[in-house]
Amino acid sequence: MANELQHVRNIGICAHIDAGKTTVTERILYYTGRNYKIGEVHQGTATMDFLQEEQERGITIQSAATTCPWTKDGIEYKVNLIDTPGHVDFTIEVERSLRVLDGAIAVFDGKEGVEAQSETVWRQADRYGVPRCCFINKMDKMGADWEFSFNSMKTRLGANAIAIQLPIGKGETFKGVIDLVTMTATYWSPEDQGVTFTETEIPAELRDSAEYWRSELIEKAAEMDDTLAEVFITDPSKITNEQIKAAIRKGCIEQKGFPVLCGSALKNTGVQKVLDAAVDYLPNPTERPDTMGVNPDDINQKLSRPHDASAPFSALVFKVVSDTHGDLTYIRVYSGTLEKGSRVLNPGNGKKENVSRIFEMHARDRNALDEVRSGNIVAVIGLKSSYTGDTICDPDHPIILERMTFPEPVISMSIEPITSDDKKKLGDALTTIRREDPSFRSNYNDETGETIIAGMGELHLEIIKNKLVRDMKVGVNVGKPRVSYRETITAVAKDVRGLFKKQSGGRGQFGDAVLTVLPCTQAEADELKLPMKNGIVFEDKIAGGVVPREFIPSIEYGVRQAAASGVLGGYPLINVRVQLVFGSYHDVDSSQIAFEQAGMLALREAVMKARPALLEPIMKLVVTTPDEFFGNVSGDIASRRGSIIDSEMRGNARLLTCEVPLSELFGYTTTLRSMTQGRATSSMEPSMYRIMPEKLKELVLASNK
Repeated sequence: MANELQHVRNIGICAHIDAGKTTVTERILYYTGRNYKIGEVHQGTATMDFLQEEQERGITIQSAATTCPWTKDGIEYKVNLIDTPGHVDFTIEVERSLRVLDGAIAVFDGKEGVEAQSETVWRQADRYGVPRCCFINKMDKMGADWEFSFNSMKTRLGANAIAIQLPIGKGETFKGVIDLVTMTATYWSPEDQGVTFTETEIPAELRDSAEYWRSELIEKAAEMDDTLAEVFITDPSKITNEQIKAAIRKGCIEQKGFPVLCGSALKNTGVQKVLDAAVDYLPNPTERPDTMGVNPDDINQKLSRPHDASAPFSALVFKVVSDTHGDLTYIRVYSGTLEKGSRVLNPGNGKKENVSRIFEMHARDRNALDEVRSGNIVAVIGLKSSYTGDTICDPDHPIILERMTFPEPVISMSIEPITSDDKKKLGDALTTIRREDPSFRSNYNDETGETIIAGMGELHLEIIKNKLVRDMKVGVNVGKPRVSYRETITAVAKDVRGLFKKQSGGRGQFGDAVLTVLPCTQAEADELKLPMKNGIVFEDKIAGGVVPREFIPSIEYGVRQAAASGVLGGYPLINVRVQLVFGSYHDVDSSQIAFEQAGMLALREAVMKARPALLEPIMKLVVTTPDEFFGNVSGDIASRRGSIIDSEMRGNARLLTCEVPLSELFGYTTTLRSMTQGRATSSMEPSMYRIMPEKLKELVLASNK
């Protein structure tokens, strides 16, 4: 297999749940010769959905990586492919995959077009600057509408969508695609599961439509490439197919345009063209910007690494999977070469690690390698202290690459071991899950003796519970899911003193801190260039040495400890700016512990004076319902303290976009089905935190006592 970086593509398949990502991936594995037969999601035989939970539910839960070859124009390409989940509860899997990919295939349902989660993954790809090709799948589905789906990319995503294919027929009559670059029609053979296909002339009845869309394609391609624009203005008849492809590639890599293909993965139609498009239009590692990072010893010093096998080694850990033979750590190598048996540095924690083995992955199967070069995605064994988001690098050339951002959990539930043996196993099991899944949290509450687990949704917690019981053999009882509230302040409290003073014979304890607290959002902190950590900004405004410098970190530690456990109901305090404005100390009795306590006392007192409020998570709920049930659905949303912020008709169905508090949405799917005779569907994702009404706040706090 060609090791030249020009012939490597690191791509991911991402989309809304049920758009057909895993089905597309299974066809890719089959046509590249990776699999000898096609696995099906609905039969529980998909290669990439190898977890028992995934096979039973027919959904993807964790991203799976594979490497497969693809030959085009006589050149063999190496495609590192990641299949990601579509369900919003597992959005972290998409996030970490997009962070290490060079390109993505965004899959859309031919009938539904852009759906709620399609928007989420599109925004994630925008954030990491990932070029995309689009594939309108399920063109064989009843009600499939290519033009509607294509236009929804423009209206709902604001994307410069560029059609490079048209479908021949739709629904039951769908039988092939028209290539607008070569102006040929392609039909796939059903006898051999679409392995062979024939290219012929475009059907006469579709010729005019194809000419129109080709002229649109050339016009858009010319906007993205000056060379083509010149030919387009002077003599459009001289434009070649190669020039069009080069212009689309340039625009795609610069994210100025997104080529759109179509087909039906389930009917084995159009998938080879998706691989061709990935090779033709998505970037190889050298066409991406140099990888940026910072010097671990001076975070203000920016460093970069070229995509070059001879440069100093650097890689990002993007996934950790517990395995019977030790943790399997997935890494993306950005620069240099890593050999098995090498010693590497984790500059984040300063620990040196051994890489004992390197594997090229194919879902759960693996192929051992002696070395891996820049631009590739592999799994390694031997890392003990490196987790998702960590950098590993050459010990002589340290660099910390840009970390990923992980969402905060919005839902929690209590969990308790059944026997004392289970109690011993539970701690290790939760540590393992935390290592694998950065969006999962767990902590032990000393006051109640409960272990609280927190995640991104009801399904997320259910999967974790099943993993504990089924895979890790830990017997547990679980409580009902609970909402993860937050606390904040709504007013300013100035000059609030926290005085910690103890005298019990001999040396005493003395700490004195005066704080001012103000409401502050992340956007305001960014504007003021103040670092916000876990929702708290801490500012040292001490003048004249009234508090010695060595005690100020202790005050900050005390403030952050108090903020983590909240003031009203034990929920974390966020969006607060804390200013240390004054204080005093004792030559003998002052200590770090005394100032920690002073910081805690001052913060609690200040928050109580700054009109504290409870914040609740608000979900963005998208409901698709037949129009006849609109009244019932909207009335139910209003009764749940929700509001409809957008409503649009799609055929005879109505799409409602709503904002509803999470606490009102437990069991919503079941209610919605019974209310609409099982014909409505919904999806939700965390949107924001909002202040709770006073009466409800009192109820929540009372139930917490």
